[in-house]
Amino acid sequence: MVGEKGGLFEELKGFLSTDLPEGSYAGVAARTGLKEGTVKVAVHRLRRRYGALLREQIADTVDGPEAVEDELRYLISVLAG
Repeated sequence: MVGEKGGLFEELKGFLSTDLPEGSYAGVAARTGLKEGTVKVAVHRLRRRYGALLREQIADTVDGPEAVEDELRYLISVLAG
């Protein structure tokens, strides 16, 4: 079982930007000793936290709260290439 949050993050970080192929949750579960459902919940929470932190960072760079979503959409379009 993964004993540290850092170790679990290393297993889950690939799920931040994309859904990985079928069976990926099961693979992480097998490597970490967690249940597959627990891995799915951890990924969901990680994505939610990442989104909140990203919005906070963007909010620090724009003129007002109404511009955050516009800037986020622009960032996603640039990253999608």
